[in-house]
Amino acid sequence: MAGRWLGAVMAALLITTGMAVVVTPQAVALENGLSRTPVMGFNNWNSTHCRAEFNEAMVKGIADLFVSRGLKDAGYQYVNIDDCWAEPQRASDGNLVPNRTRFPNGIKAVADYVHSKGLKFGIYTSAGTVTCDGQGFPGGLNHEEQDARLFASWGVDYLKYDNCGDHQGQSAQQRYTKMRDALAATGRPIVFSICEWGSNQPWTWAQPVGNSWRTTGDISDNWGSMLDIFKRNVGLAPYSQRGAWNDPDMLEVGNGGMTDVEYRSHFTLWSMMNSPLLIGADLRKVGQSTFDVLTNRDVIALDQDTLGIQAGEISNAGGRHVLAKPLENGDVGVALFNESGSAQTISTTATAAGLGNATSYRLRDLWSKVETTTSGAISASVPAHGTVVYRVSRQGTFATPAAGTTQVSDLTPALSSNAWGPVEKDRSNGEQGANDGRTLTIGGITYNKGIGVHARSEVRYYLGGKCTQFTATVGIDDESGDNGSVTMEVWAAGTQLANSGLLRGTDGPKVLLADVTGQSYVHLAVLPTQDGINYDHADWANATVTCS
Repeated sequence: MAGRWLGAVMAALLITTGMAVVVTPQAVALENGLSRTPVMGFNNWNSTHCRAEFNEAMVKGIADLFVSRGLKDAGYQYVNIDDCWAEPQRASDGNLVPNRTRFPNGIKAVADYVHSKGLKFGIYTSAGTVTCDGQGFPGGLNHEEQDARLFASWGVDYLKYDNCGDHQGQSAQQRYTKMRDALAATGRPIVFSICEWGSNQPWTWAQPVGNSWRTTGDISDNWGSMLDIFKRNVGLAPYSQRGAWNDPDMLEVGNGGMTDVEYRSHFTLWSMMNSPLLIGADLRKVGQSTFDVLTNRDVIALDQDTLGIQAGEISNAGGRHVLAKPLENGDVGVALFNESGSAQTISTTATAAGLGNATSYRLRDLWSKVETTTSGAISASVPAHGTVVYRVSRQGTFATPAAGTTQVSDLTPALSSNAWGPVEKDRSNGEQGANDGRTLTIGGITYNKGIGVHARSEVRYYLGGKCTQFTATVGIDDESGDNGSVTMEVWAAGTQLANSGLLRGTDGPKVLLADVTGQSYVHLAVLPTQDGINYDHADWANATVTCS
């Protein structure tokens, strides 16, 4: 999120008295400019653990295959090593020492080789006194600055920071924040991956600390493990941000414990959930089917979409799951996932998926590549443990606003996504079913028109290039009391046009104005801040567009 603020143009922000003010946007994700989309790469742990085949030759071989087998071209960048890379004791100067058998030329030589392929290199340590392997390699606790400087000197681009060893009474947030600051102090861009297994609910505090945070324990290469982790992670969609992602652990694709159908489901679900895509198989040993899954660019594009919305589960009945993921260009990814042991027909609609204002829709099956057209129904026969995933695009005739000034709540959204409950028309967001909100009220002032949402929310209206101005009175709805904190943004064509800055429940209304001249759409985003998600009921009151 923060990276997209840089260079963005704020059109105007007016408080209700009419006085112009300058607002500095509040950080909602780690301000290191990295991982604006989820990281893609490799980690050796799932395929080697601490066995002898984890060594310099393996790491170099993976880097070679990234280039020769098209993985680099498909977006995979990071070649990362996990636990057991170090000697059991630090050197006399306190520095970590690479294992002399596994890495006889040291870590920098391996990092240099990876970099020579146009790739990036990642390393591992733990936020405790020792790492997680039973041999107890030295952890990073109370060595944060020294270890960060050492990693930077070796050319490290990514750090996985585990949670084993004695924590010496320090909280997870303290320990991970210390390493965040140590990495920043090196001056080297290093992606920071928090791996505390969801034990301390990092999704509630880690957005400004790490680029990703594990939400669950370790994955295993079997259907039950993958399914359990999916179910634990999918409900955390509102906490994911551009630059700060929920991490349900690494991929098992190619390790042999699941069928090809199950691996396609695994890869699809992880991509829909904006997960870091870290290959866990030894690519020197897998067959073509593994490469076919890992290099499906249509599915990868869901994970790497720059709007950065984690798919939400819009229905779940009898093991028939429907996920919807809004995309930057106005399309929606729709996954029909069958967890049961027999084929099932799974159905939804374009409206349920958040699409509207079109007379027809194109469905592109991202595995079969077959394209069909529908007036709104989305349905497929899905094999046992399988997933059918479509990219759904609006087509046909689109309605545009009439000439003059129009309330956006009287328009049909082209795209609608909301964390809790639907986007409400002329009412606040009550978090559950439709029409459960109240009169829009900000700072004691009521409004008859507008839309009520709950962060994270993304709503888009089609303008057709006919409009010149968008304006709205924005703020946290009074039904949240003194709770809630958000930033509210206006976008068009990938450019931020206006930003409210930090809005809290104790603030009054502000007027947000944006020039939308010639734009095909206006996109309204409401993001939770580093305070987490806490009754983030936000209102776009009296939101209007002025059109020719």
